Amino acid sequence: MKKSNLTLTAPALLAGALALLQAGCANSPGRSTPTAAKPYPLDYCLVSGDKIGGMGQPVVIVYRGREIKFCCPDCPPQFNKDPEKYLKKLAAEEEKAGK
Repeated sequence: MKKSNLTLTAPALLAGALALLQAGCANSPGRSTPTAAKPYPLDYCLVSGDKIGGMGQPVVIVYRGREIKFCCPDCPPQFNKDPEKYLKKLAAEEEKAGK
């Protein structure tokens, strides 16, 4: 049997697996790179209506290339239940503001 010149170590295999996992996560629905995200134009949370930053550091996600800011960690799960509802609300607010 011919011996292979390629030697794979556990750390090399783990690094490769992590790289593939990260690449998959970056391309998941609702996620994109921060540089590709369209900025969030509102100063309030789409879910609660509370001012962004009024409850501490805002929670920021990127959904379909769009940055969305929330007032607290409780709001993203609500958003994820019906994102289209909130995206329509955001589009209406942008249209009203002429953006």
